[in-house]
Amino acid sequence: MIDATCPNCGAAVHFRTPALPVKICDYCRTTLVRSGEVLQAMGKVAEVPEDVSPLQIGTRGRDGMGFELIGRIRMRWSGGGWNEWLALFDDGSTGWLSESMGHFMLLRAVADGGMRTGAVRSVRDDQPVVIGAEATIASVKYRVNDVKDATFVGSEGELPFSTPADTPIRSVDLMAPGGECASIQKDRGEVSVYAGRYVTLAEISATNLRAFDGWPLPSFAA
Repeated sequence: MIDATCPNCGAAVHFRTPALPVKICDYCRTTLVRSGEVLQAMGKVAEVPEDVSPLQIGTRGRDGMGFELIGRIRMRWSGGGWNEWLALFDDGSTGWLSESMGHFMLLRAVADGGMRTGAVRSVRDDQPVVIGAEATIASVKYRVNDVKDATFVGSEGELPFSTPADTPIRSVDLMAPGGECASIQKDRGEVSVYAGRYVTLAEISATNLRAFDGWPLPSFAA
């Protein structure tokens, strides 16, 4: 834990891990970027729009080891939006729980091996990516099932990077017959590749979920 003070409003700021350089101030919503002992204010971000997600900052789950959701990015595209939740695992590593229309993908970053597939090179070079195209990432053969151009809408919590509003993002989702899934994203010229699998909230033993009208908490979350 790293304790600091927001240079904009003076509120106490806590970083759960030194590996994550960005924190959205819980009080004034300023993006705070940490470099060593220096904390710099980088402007305010919009609040994440209200939605019907059962997840929230502080939701816990398990995938071999425990994790806690500590950050969130809301993405928007022409057909709607989705959430990217940052998970901090008990060993200090991170992953993403991507949430769209009640479906969840639990993803981890893939090292350079993912860059050798054609779909990744197409995203890198701003070339078209065709739905149904094959791509092999980390020895798993996928097919592209979704291509979107999106932007950041709002964010909260701790994150590995800043999320300026209206930043253009190219997002490509892929799936494999065995339930595996992957995602390729291009953000400000940088291409990132993630791979994992589709999960349900029951499979990851999610707790500390958010209750809302019309969605009673499941028994496993009690």
